[in-house]
Order: sequence, then structure tokens, then C-alpha cells
Amino acid sequence: MDALKELRTEIDHTDQALLQLLAKRLALVAKVGEVKHQHGLPIYVPEREADMLAARRKEAEKMGVPADLIEDVLRRIMRESYTSENRFGFKTVNPAIQKIVIVGGRGKLGGLFAHYLSASGYSVEVLGREDWEQADKIMANADVVMVSVPIANTLETIERLQPYLSENMLLTDLTSVKRAPLEKMLAVHKGAVVGLHPMFGPDIPSMAKQVVARCDGRFADRYQWLLDQIAIWGAIIYPVDAREHDHSMTYIQALRHFATFANGLHLSKQPVQLAQLLALSSPIYRLELAMIGRLFAQDAGLYADIIMDKPENLAVIKSLKETYAESLAFFENNDKQGFIDAFEKVHHWFGDYSELFMKESRQLLKQANDLR
Repeated sequence: MDALKELRTEIDHTDQALLQLLAKRLALVAKVGEVKHQHGLPIYVPEREADMLAARRKEAEKMGVPADLIEDVLRRIMRESYTSENRFGFKTVNPAIQKIVIVGGRGKLGGLFAHYLSASGYSVEVLGREDWEQADKIMANADVVMVSVPIANTLETIERLQPYLSENMLLTDLTSVKRAPLEKMLAVHKGAVVGLHPMFGPDIPSMAKQVVARCDGRFADRYQWLLDQIAIWGAIIYPVDAREHDHSMTYIQALRHFATFANGLHLSKQPVQLAQLLALSSPIYRLELAMIGRLFAQDAGLYADIIMDKPENLAVIKSLKETYAESLAFFENNDKQGFIDAFEKVHHWFGDYSELFMKESRQLLKQANDLR
């Protein structure tokens, strides 16, 4: 027991040394953040991160340290570093912009963009639902108008803005559907138009590695500065046609949200205790439960709007219902071979992504298990 106590004391001392090194690294990151702010460099540089991780993995292997361990540690440190770098603000890409108005800027997502734009040196004003009587004053001399309102109110809000728009203004939106809002913006406005869809929620600690879908509208040269500004925040800009975007969202959002909702609704009707399910869960099932539970901690209206957005969504959801029936039939008919054949077809469809997802999920499962 004395020997164990001595070893634990030595481990404690080593942990304290690690803490000092982490503090030193974060201090260096702070200086990096200042330099990036001064020179307008992006928070996230994929090539730098990949090269650094590859180098540390090789060094770790030479020292007898598991390469996966050092990568896990460094990725967690880098995530903290990206958040830390936000404290210094960002370089103003377009100093000529005098005022940005965010319609719905008191909402969570609008508020997030208001924060980042303000941190980038822009003057930001908000036009909320109770502010329309003062719309003339708020919209006066605006260079950019950004719409961030619920999906159900987006088209009406864009149309309502028409009397206050001048051709020199940039009009954009943050809606999770793109075709109809983009068409409406192009119809009511003669100036620059671009549709944006942040593929994340408002609770992110940093924009680093987050994806923003971009649907081009009109006069791309007039809004390139905004895309550059968002890239400096660390986000990845993904260009996509508005119709293709909405088709993809049927599967990325509507189908997934409906399936998650249905699973949660079904579970809530079963004679089970959630606490006991969690206590008995493997990491993968706990993670699945967490993803279901996460949905129900958010805005029901938002998910209803996403699912109800267009007939295509309901058609695909109905096909899911048919697939459930088809899948159940394998077991009702004791058709094990039929299930195996269908399983192999899906495996073939996923192709090499199966192994990639196996690797990615393995990391998620380790983290989920750590939190038990």
C-alpha cells in the first residue's frame, strides 16, 4: 500500500506538470488568436491541423505512446483553443459596411450571427417582430439585411421588407430551407442576394469546422466579403444549388427528425423506466438515447416546420413507413436469409463509408463511455 501511495503521489505531480503545460499552450494559443485577428486569418486551417496531428502521432509512436491517445488529447485541446481564439474578435473584412440589420436578431440563431458580426467590428441593429413601426429608422442606411425568422414566417417577412430595400443593400437569409426564400428574395430585391443555411444550432462554442451552405442568388462579387468573413470565423462554406439543397435536407433533416421523434414518442409509451435503460445501456445505445433525448430539449415548432415544409418530405417519410413494414416482414415470416440478403445490399450501398463510420463511431463511443 505504501508503494501504491508513492506511485499515486508521483502521478499527481505529473498531472500538475501536465496542467502547467496546458496552461502554457493555451497562453500561446491566445497569442495566436491575437495574430490571426490582426491579419484576418481564419480560426480553422485544415491543412495545419492535419499536418500537426500526423507529426504528433509519429512522435508519440517513437516514444511508446499510443498514437490514438495523443490525437484524442490534442483534438480536445484544439477544440478548446478554437473557442479561446474567439475572445479576440475577428478582422473586419469589409470596413465599408456601416450597418447590418438582422431581422429576427433576438432569436437564438440571429443572436449568434449578431454576436459574430459585432465581434468582427460591424455595427449591428435588430429588427424584431415588435419593431416594425420603427422599420424606416432601423433599415435606414443599412448595407446588409439578414433574415433569421421561423421558416413559417420567412416568405412573409421577406415580402414585408420590400419597401425598405435599396439596390445597394445585400439581402440574405439563414433559413434551413432555401429554394422558396431565395426565389422570394430575388423577386422583391434588385440588389445582391445570397441564401445561407448554417448547418448547426445556436449552442455551438465555436464556428470552427461548422458548415454553412451557400446558395448563390445575384451579384456574387458583392457578397464575397461576407463569405470571407464567415470563413475567418472558422466555418466551411459549401456551395450548393437551392433545389439540390432542399432535396438533401429532406433526408438530412426532415426524415431524420421524424424518425427521431417517432422513436422518442414510441419509447415514451412503453412500460419502461428511462433511468434503468441508461443504467443497462452499452455506450452505443446510450448515445442513441442521447440523440433522441436531445431533440426533445429543443423547439418543437422548428422541427414541425422543417418536416411540414414540402410534400417531398412527407412522401419520403411514408416510404420509411413502408420500409419498416418490409423489414418487419423478414421476422414475421422467419426469413433470416431475406434479412441477410437485404443487410448485404445496404452494406454494399454504404461501401467504404461503412469502415469510415465504424472508425468515427468508435471515437464517439469511447467519449460516451468516459462520461458514465
